[in-house]
Amino acid sequence: MKTLLALPLCLLATALSAAPVWLTDLDAAKAQGVKENKPVLVDFTGSDWCPPCKALHKNVFESKEFAAVASKYVLVELDYPRNKPQEPKLKAKNAELSKKFGISGFPTVLLIDAKSGDVFGKTVGFGGQTAKEYLDKLASFKNTPEGKAALEQE
Repeated sequence: MKTLLALPLCLLATALSAAPVWLTDLDAAKAQGVKENKPVLVDFTGSDWCPPCKALHKNVFESKEFAAVASKYVLVELDYPRNKPQEPKLKAKNAELSKKFGISGFPTVLLIDAKSGDVFGKTVGFGGQTAKEYLDKLASFKNTPEGKAALEQE
């Protein structure tokens, strides 16, 4: 009996440990991105009030497709809750970042070059795409001078 219980618990522990890790500090994420030579994926979200934000998390960020590619990025979640408590210092820092990046709607996802801090990819809103469609869009952004110029043209 113990063996039968141990196996599912082991599988559960493995599944939980495989979940992508989301940081809440953009500066720490950029430092990690420089160290690991990875771009930073920043999710500006209203986790407790924004239906498209919740759908993006459920349909994309919690998907097996995202789990398979998440290690290509350093992940950051910058949350703007309305009802959930948030440390005043974190709330102020997130407000500052929202202003810095000109966030005009939720969810907004940015791809940022960890070394330069330049944005090279941006999506605003979530229209119910499949995880594959959304990830293909993220993969289409190129961290090149041409890719950054194309983003500025939008």
